[in-house]
Amino acid sequence: MKKIIVSILTIALVLSSCQSDEKYESYNEDNKNPQNVASGALFTSATKSLFDQMTSTNVNLNVYRLLAQYWTETTYIDEANYDLNGRNITQNHWGIIYRNVLWDLKDASQRVLDDPLLSSSEKTGRLAQIEVLAIYSWQQLVDSFGNIPYTEAMDIENHPLPAYDDAATIYEDLISRINTVIPDFQSGEGYTSEDQIYGGDMAQWAKFANSLKLRLGIRLTDVNMPLAKATVESAVAAGVFTSNADNALISYQGFAPNTNPLWVDLVQSGRSDFVAANTVVGFMNGLDDPRRMVYFDDNLGTGVYDGGVYGDNNNFGSYTHIGEVMHAPTYPGVLMDYSEISFYLAEAAAIPDITIPGTVETYYNQGITASFEYWNAGDATAYLANPDVAYATAPGTDWKEKIGNQFWLAMYNRGFEGWTVWRKFDIKMFTPPADSGNPIPNRYTYPVNEQNLNEDNWTAASTAIGGDEQTTKLFWDVN
Repeated sequence: MKKIIVSILTIALVLSSCQSDEKYESYNEDNKNPQNVASGALFTSATKSLFDQMTSTNVNLNVYRLLAQYWTETTYIDEANYDLNGRNITQNHWGIIYRNVLWDLKDASQRVLDDPLLSSSEKTGRLAQIEVLAIYSWQQLVDSFGNIPYTEAMDIENHPLPAYDDAATIYEDLISRINTVIPDFQSGEGYTSEDQIYGGDMAQWAKFANSLKLRLGIRLTDVNMPLAKATVESAVAAGVFTSNADNALISYQGFAPNTNPLWVDLVQSGRSDFVAANTVVGFMNGLDDPRRMVYFDDNLGTGVYDGGVYGDNNNFGSYTHIGEVMHAPTYPGVLMDYSEISFYLAEAAAIPDITIPGTVETYYNQGITASFEYWNAGDATAYLANPDVAYATAPGTDWKEKIGNQFWLAMYNRGFEGWTVWRKFDIKMFTPPADSGNPIPNRYTYPVNEQNLNEDNWTAASTAIGGDEQTTKLFWDVN
């Protein structure tokens, strides 16, 4: 009898223990970092991470506005003098795009595929949205670094130390991928409430995809004309952005943590780290550009604009400040806009080997007008009539300089694209930073972690591109 009682007690204790374990096991779960996340939440998170990173002006994360010589620094001037490793800027950018954007998109894609409750059209549409943001992100990494881990990059189990792929080959694959996915927007049903860009409007996503395809193609015009021609012409024929209503934007909110990152660094921080650079201010002053009243503040007096010396210590109160509109917490973030697309079309129209409807001058004027409209800078008619702006008479030895100058001005606040315009068009107003005199970077160097943890592949990649230096040009930057 004692044995039976003991056995019953033992069983009861075991069951009680199991129930207690189940009861208290939940206390070990990290509710802030859940293991099972819906694909839509991952898609939204990746979208916001991408916008935040491309919008930020935090000197630990994004210094593209400095590289584009739109802004310069006041007290701490390392970044404007191209010390990009002191704050691990290249490492942080690399990590955010790979980890917070591409990895979340990969995870979201797998969850869409595995979801038995989604219809075929829902899977098609959601995967298409994911793919376009992934292609955008991959191109951004290539255009920052050159050769990067690509084929093996997202397979940690089999390739913990991934090899680097040739940048030109990656471009070819990205074009193949965008060609494959574009038709899916006609038949697919995408994310709606989770889609912070277009709210599930698949026609708008198709325009975004075609516009991204145009960007991919136009980058190749100096190195692979057959592929550039086919890519650009087919993108234009399928339908790219036709107004600012098509812009790929995210609407930030008026409260943390969903404010525009600019507000965090320009306002919430209470710091005074940036002033407008004399590079852009001087050029715009010479053109009497009406956008100055929006790009810049009138802190020196109405209509008075004086940029800080690029790359020098600048007293914050002595130089023109950043425009007030960019201090608003709700100021939208931008991945791509109509002005950018218009200048790509102007470039395409200027190249004899590429055939698209319209003229260089038409698209050039369209790009400027789109910029004025986006910034609410008034009517562009008088500006376009300025002999130093009008396409026929604007200074420049060729169409590249004419287009490049106005393209660069239009990309103010889009630092990465402004820097890329300098690299592609070789516009002449950029100057070495005053303090160091260092040459303007053509690329980001690879993160220090890659040198330390993935040394063999880093060495091979560095050799392949001609050296892991800031002055090493990307494959498409040949002129």
